Amino acid sequence: MSIENDPVLAEAARPVSVTDVPVIEPKPSGLRNLLEWVVIAGGALLVAFVIKTFLLQAFYIPSLSMAPTLKENDRVLVNKLSYDLHDVNRGDVVVFKSPPNEGSATKDLIKRVIGLPGETIEARDGHVVIDGKVLDEPYLDTDIETRGPVCHTPSLPGCVGSDKVVVPADTYFVMGDNRANSRDSRFVGAIPDDLIIGRAFVKVWPVTALGLL
Repeated sequence: MSIENDPVLAEAARPVSVTDVPVIEPKPSGLRNLLEWVVIAGGALLVAFVIKTFLLQAFYIPSLSMAPTLKENDRVLVNKLSYDLHDVNRGDVVVFKSPPNEGSATKDLIKRVIGLPGETIEARDGHVVIDGKVLDEPYLDTDIETRGPVCHTPSLPGCVGSDKVVVPADTYFVMGDNRANSRDSRFVGAIPDDLIIGRAFVKVWPVTALGLL
């Protein structure tokens, strides 16, 4: 008997259309999606908290004290791990907590490291002299020089009159690149290392000025 003459075989051999197959409707997954987004958001917040607390943090520049290197309202990224891995180096641009005698409402400040612990800092003919050697400072404007004495407050630790400063142990002598408009170690003394938050290593804003410090 041929398949054409057997209705049972003919029906079994007939191609099945998807219209003949029952459709399985997906179950509502609103709660599951909500939980997934909560987990993702919570994880992202946790990662951001860890990064900001222990690794990197963005800071804005509140004044012109670091011009021309950094201008007011520029943004920089600060590496908080730098000084867990190596010593503070001369020339580093550092962010630190404002010392109690700074007298500013600004919580955090940014300056350049000029003198290291134990070094003698002087100002001669508009130049910084460290342990008898003139400091090369290519980051300064050619028309900006060190103005006035290195110790505007002779009562500060390490000051030898107003002519010299011997940087105390575990502190760093910092100055703004805009020497005529910077309240720095010349006024408030050397910065204790426990106030240093980290090293500013890259300028991220404005994007046209993106670059390493």
